[in-house]
Amino acid sequence: MLSVELPCGPIAYDDTGGDGPVLVFGHGLLMDGRQWRKVIPLLTGYRCITPTLPMGAHRTPMNADADLTQTGMANIVADFLDALDLQDVTLVLNDWGGGQFVITEGRDKRVARLVLASCEAFDNFPPKPARPAMALCRLPGGGWVLSRMLGTRFFRHSRQAYGGLAKSGLPDALFDEWFRPAVDSAQIRRDLVKFGTGSPSRRRLLEMSRGLSAFDRPVLVLWAREDRMMPVEHADRLAALFPDARTVLVDDSWTLIPEDQPEAMARALREFVG
Repeated sequence: MLSVELPCGPIAYDDTGGDGPVLVFGHGLLMDGRQWRKVIPLLTGYRCITPTLPMGAHRTPMNADADLTQTGMANIVADFLDALDLQDVTLVLNDWGGGQFVITEGRDKRVARLVLASCEAFDNFPPKPARPAMALCRLPGGGWVLSRMLGTRFFRHSRQAYGGLAKSGLPDALFDEWFRPAVDSAQIRRDLVKFGTGSPSRRRLLEMSRGLSAFDRPVLVLWAREDRMMPVEHADRLAALFPDARTVLVDDSWTLIPEDQPEAMARALREFVG
């Protein structure tokens, strides 16, 4: 795994290399680029880059003063694109939707296309099933308590928790890898808490969403028809915000389309990017 030093601290990433069209993939809370492990092998001919954002599965803590709010994380994405001097990027988001704020922060000059795949939007930050865990993070010692819940069957497999993300389920071995940093490191837990409690107010989120209309480049809104976390009506609402957007609905999938329907995800990306 490669690493680049940003103002927030070191960001690890994987990069397939090559001179094909550049796709940069975001990931969800307590996940990393392996969220896309079934899709990227289907995208030969493309340069696929998966940064590990500091959302709790990262292995090296961020600087103590790093801004890990939703807008802070969006600026980290933009700083990452700057540091690698990436041009004409297709930014692909699934589950975490805060990458949209790259636009509202005015940091989208390197983004040529945007893919919003069953992700947080409007005032759904965080989605309803995740709100109790994020509320826990606001309490003294809440991050430590949450880290002790990460090994439980309920947290991993209940439809009210991570089990509600993938219809096909996620393997415990992958959860072990994703959750270990927050279990083992107080500094990683500090970063996790900063991100988990860093959503703007619902009113501010709605104000920010109206600013997305400034993005005049192509947008693909790809949504799981059966999504349990991200309301399917958000797909059409999002597409209506952008001057150049289209919507595709995916059957037989929940939020993690790359997990449940990797072939459909890869096909949609190929058709969109060209």
